[in-house]
Amino acid sequence: MKNEGIEGTERFLSPDRGRGLRAVRHFAVGELVFACPSYSYVLTVNERGAHCENCFTRREDLFKCGKCKQAYYCNVDCQRGDWPMHKLECVAMCAYGENWCPSETVRLVARLIMKQRVTTERTPSERLLLLKEFESHLDKMDSEKEEMNQTDIAALHHFYSKHISDLPDEQALTELFAQMLWFSFLPSSVALMNHSCSPNVIVTYKGTVAEVRAVQEINPGDEIFNSYIDLLYPTEDRRERLLDSYFFTCQCTECTSKSKDKEKMEIRKLNSPPEPEEIRSMVHYAKNVIEEFRRAKHYKNILFLCELLEMCELSLEKMGAIFADTNVYMLHMMYQAMGVCLYMQDWDGAMSYGEKIIHPYSVHYPAYSLNVASMYLKLGRLYLGLEKKTQGVKALKKALAIMEVAHGKDHHYVAEVKREIEEQK
Repeated sequence: MKNEGIEGTERFLSPDRGRGLRAVRHFAVGELVFACPSYSYVLTVNERGAHCENCFTRREDLFKCGKCKQAYYCNVDCQRGDWPMHKLECVAMCAYGENWCPSETVRLVARLIMKQRVTTERTPSERLLLLKEFESHLDKMDSEKEEMNQTDIAALHHFYSKHISDLPDEQALTELFAQMLWFSFLPSSVALMNHSCSPNVIVTYKGTVAEVRAVQEINPGDEIFNSYIDLLYPTEDRRERLLDSYFFTCQCTECTSKSKDKEKMEIRKLNSPPEPEEIRSMVHYAKNVIEEFRRAKHYKNILFLCELLEMCELSLEKMGAIFADTNVYMLHMMYQAMGVCLYMQDWDGAMSYGEKIIHPYSVHYPAYSLNVASMYLKLGRLYLGLEKKTQGVKALKKALAIMEVAHGKDHHYVAEVKREIEEQK
């Protein structure tokens, strides 16, 4: 099947990967490969009030829906644009009041159901892949994911059954939630791209429109690869994550060559090198403490934050007996510690961690990684706040160089950073 309306690319059968997307012309680094509107979307509760529900624009002078008082918009046009979808939630929000608490996944599925009922033709977001073509992988779901699915279905019935007539049957809902579990990529055309741990494109968003840009030179006939996961970690960890979430064992060039694994798992230089079993034991400890921190960090009271910071510091001290500071498990906990410091407004502490993280990030992540850009942004703003103007501007310029490729030079995020730099002149 050839692509439908996305010039320069085509859908094809990728060897050993199934459906895929490839280039039919050359794309330079930073060039827009394609842009595609989202099929459906929801603004997270945490962002509500700061972003428009319709276009996702961030601004301070939003006005709220007169009925539910919870949805915010730029203007009347945005409110009208969102009303076909918001009216579904608006009535339910008014009915449930403070007890209105469906997850983003449940809210998204409710909107998908309503969108499908009023949509009779292929939408712009489905130019390459129809939503109904998404894989559900129901046969591969473990008991934990099945339980998550059933919880979401129960929540959908609880919050929406009175407001959506004739909800799909149990089997259809099970499949729809499973599709959302594996692919939260909406627009669906973005989901057609297969994964690589050395991707040649990056997906960013301008409001509710996905923009896919080249981060490597792409030649005619080359498959277009996105990344589904955080690429900081070594091959074994990445493959484990991909197998658990997407049910395939990655055979990309990065995974088969393992070219970055030695640097990512750097061991501290000691007079007496650690035994292999000591290293394996420390890796096991690192994975456990990372999971423990993940479960604990949603608590935000100041006393518990101090405990979280102590957890980071103690784990870094223990891992540092074997791992070098550039080891990805050390970097993971440094990043968490930096986040806690930022939340506690310990700017010097956050800066100290950021300075340790930034260079290894630049080595471990692929070129034009937004993880690296984000770290430069945080460091730049910390420097400026601490009156370190030269260092701050330098860091912001490094972030800008990445963002101009990943986001495009006309993106409002790029304009914001340029303004910050200009203000220092």
